[in-house]
Amino acid sequence: MTDRVPYREAIALQPAALKACFDAVSTRLVTLDLEPITKGPTVLVGIGASLCAAAVAAAQMRAQGLRAFALPGTDLYDPSIDLGNAYIAFSASGRSEEPARAMELRPNAHSYGIATADGTPISRVVKQMIATGSGADSGPNTTSYLGSLLTAALLADKAGRSSAVNWAEISDRATAVLKMTGVQADKAAKLLAGKKSIDCVGTGTACGTAGYAALLIREAARIAAQDWDTLNFLHGPMEPNDRDSGVLLFGNGREVKLAQDLAGFGIPSVLVTSEAGVADTDNLVVIHVAAFSKGIGDAILQAIPAQLLIATLSEEAGLPVCEFRYRQTDTKRDI
Repeated sequence: MTDRVPYREAIALQPAALKACFDAVSTRLVTLDLEPITKGPTVLVGIGASLCAAAVAAAQMRAQGLRAFALPGTDLYDPSIDLGNAYIAFSASGRSEEPARAMELRPNAHSYGIATADGTPISRVVKQMIATGSGADSGPNTTSYLGSLLTAALLADKAGRSSAVNWAEISDRATAVLKMTGVQADKAAKLLAGKKSIDCVGTGTACGTAGYAALLIREAARIAAQDWDTLNFLHGPMEPNDRDSGVLLFGNGREVKLAQDLAGFGIPSVLVTSEAGVADTDNLVVIHVAAFSKGIGDAILQAIPAQLLIATLSEEAGLPVCEFRYRQTDTKRDI
């Protein structure tokens, strides 16, 4: 099992975890047969944070010419449903019941598993396993989430069109993000503290980041949160927002004007972006993350300040350690 460390300590481990993941997965991909994924379509399966990772990965794979889409494992509980030439099960712990069951019901499919380590229940129900090797993790998931994204990025480069990204740089980039965004992340947390709800908004790969952020907010800070695709958010979902709620946005396009508009309406808003020309205003905190690679590369790095601000939110709420109050007994399989 993966070692568990406190949430904020795990965030500080991200650069080392990404380096370990890059080394482990690069080695594994040398011998991995990815032809079924190249041929497609590929169904990426997950639950919880791993479903968010699958959504980010699927968006990136499509951008690199691969036919791919993400589904929760429960959508595949009917074994007669045949949607893909290949299936990839995401589970940080390797123990999540829903993606494991979806794979178990398809014993003849071309199937792959992505988890922190090998030798887990997921590895017993897929044909080929990719261990991210990201190491120690926290509850809620931090290093394992970014490890899943980097694994997907490396896989997409090998199975689809090359992104031409030097993924060996990602660890150093993460170190820089941790150093450069801490102050703004704390400022953003203070802006969002005490809000009755927080909407998280993004599009493409950033929509998956928004889903991950919303889940973190619910788990770590116990604040109601929901994720939205950027343009969908404009069609009604933004109507309940006021000064007692908040919005966390990820992106460089329509998200920029939306964040500025929301702040102008008196709605506390936080924008995570690589657009250098956007500045803080009343009701708006901007967290700049230098562009690395459009899509999943930026998604990896933009998740880090979200983790930081949510760590501060949880601490200010008197919840420095994430302990689930309502943990259920049928969500994980035994090793």
